[in-house]
Amino acid sequence: MGKDKRIKNITSTVLSQFWGKLERVDFDFKFKNGNWKRLSHETYGKSDGVAILLYNPETQSVVLSKQFRIPVYVAGVSEGVSIEVCGGTIDEGESPETSAIREAKEELGYSVSNIKAVSTVFLSPGIVREQVHLFISEYRDSDKIDNGGGLEIEGEEIEVLEVSFKEALNMIDSNKIIDARTIMLLQYIRINKLL
Repeated sequence: MGKDKRIKNITSTVLSQFWGKLERVDFDFKFKNGNWKRLSHETYGKSDGVAILLYNPETQSVVLSKQFRIPVYVAGVSEGVSIEVCGGTIDEGESPETSAIREAKEELGYSVSNIKAVSTVFLSPGIVREQVHLFISEYRDSDKIDNGGGLEIEGEEIEVLEVSFKEALNMIDSNKIIDARTIMLLQYIRINKLL
């Protein structure tokens, strides 16, 4: 944790460590009026992650994944189905770039190497400590090495979607795409006129 003179007496209690680590962090916080107050927050996370959007300038298309997400289901949205860019957790000792390339192979079935870093973001900084490294990469039909679909040992069952860039943007407008990483990367492609 970083040094901030407005924060002292930090304690942490692990509440759960089933998949990620959920911890309660208690600390004293000094407000602008000079008063100190004891605060408690929960933080959750496993490790940092990556997300990568593959785009084809020749066909004006992008490759997305479609899969079941239990938080989306619990929220009562789209029967738990999420259309999104591929991504995942950075394995120990792995760089974000290597992780993004690996995820593109595992989930989408594409072998890409010329990836570009876009940004590193917090998706829900009020509770989730995970930073997500966002990437884009051009792809060609010849980069497809298999059907993708994710890893069964990781409980993944992913449908690979190759759609036109225009259709992907329409999916944002119609709320078929609700994943923040996907929206950010599609908008990055649009703003920078890459498609």
